[in-house]
Amino acid sequence: MSTALRDVTSHDITSFLAAHELPEPAGAPRRSPAGLVGNTPVLWIGEPFNPAGRGFWAKLEGANPGGIKDRPALHMVAAARERGGLRPGAPIVESTSGTLGLGLALAGITYGHPVTLVTDPGMEPLMVHQLRALGAHVDVVTEPRPVGGWQEARRERVRELLARTPSAWCPDQYNNPDNVAAYASLALELIVQLGRIDVLVAAVGTGGHSAGIARTLRGFTPELRLVGVDSVNSTVFGQPAGPRLMRGLGSSIHPGNVDHAAFDEVHWVAPGEAVWACRRLARGHGPVGGGWSVGAVALVANWLARTEPERTRIAAIFPDGVHRYWNTVYSDRFCRAHDLVRGHPAAEPDEIAHPGERTVERWTRCTDVTVPEGAAR
Repeated sequence: MSTALRDVTSHDITSFLAAHELPEPAGAPRRSPAGLVGNTPVLWIGEPFNPAGRGFWAKLEGANPGGIKDRPALHMVAAARERGGLRPGAPIVESTSGTLGLGLALAGITYGHPVTLVTDPGMEPLMVHQLRALGAHVDVVTEPRPVGGWQEARRERVRELLARTPSAWCPDQYNNPDNVAAYASLALELIVQLGRIDVLVAAVGTGGHSAGIARTLRGFTPELRLVGVDSVNSTVFGQPAGPRLMRGLGSSIHPGNVDHAAFDEVHWVAPGEAVWACRRLARGHGPVGGGWSVGAVALVANWLARTEPERTRIAAIFPDGVHRYWNTVYSDRFCRAHDLVRGHPAAEPDEIAHPGERTVERWTRCTDVTVPEGAAR
């Protein structure tokens, strides 16, 4: 066990670890592809992305076979099978923008279930091909809904497919508490790897990993600060819905798994700002970054590293890797077409007193995090 755990010896670590099964050591032989999930590395992100002497720790979930959502996909499927809600060999049907789809395809291979994934035209061709290669059926909706956009159109299609196939099961990642519970292992890995964590920076979409990781970490460090990172035009924290170019964070609906009370502050980030951070991260630290969520999280973590007291220990969750984004974030043609290459973003976030003050269009911070109207309380 890491000597870094000296920072949290006031908590009953032994009994807590006994109640949560960690994956086998990373180098152990595996008998199933599911065994490759977990024990992802942590990397110090210092210079040149951050100023000299400053930085943050990045949890590289792109080291999983499909990304961070391998964890909840496997956990939700296993839990549903154990409870009897998912029968052996029964179909799995779910809405996805991509990463959960990879996890569910892996779960289908692991447990022997056919998988149908409902997505929209924004899914990258590489992702579509990869999902099909893994044996999943990809169903693409063609029109967004007036309220809820593409996300609601996907969920409506899922309901149609479930009505046609009574034996099918839907994980409902937006509201399934097993989505949140799946991230206890990730939090425990962080404790073993880093010990004390003062600030956790996490992107927010379904709300699963921000809620699950923070809940477990606060069992060791109750004073942990949770910083949420959202997309402009997302409804998660009370901004109005609008067209969103970035995938993997933000939402056009109100996911029930978002634990609004857990957040100390939220930052909204625009696509061009996320692209800038992704590319700067790649140039300075190699292929350890990722896509929209990684760029947005890195932008905010960089600001915290510059402005927090010197010994503040910041952990940032990087949900995936770079390969999916070759024709978006890392494509000059795509970025020029969407006016995403505007040079260096602002050095500081804009500030609003509360989420309803005005509609934000660039990187903006708010420390008044409340449950938005229409969200579950």
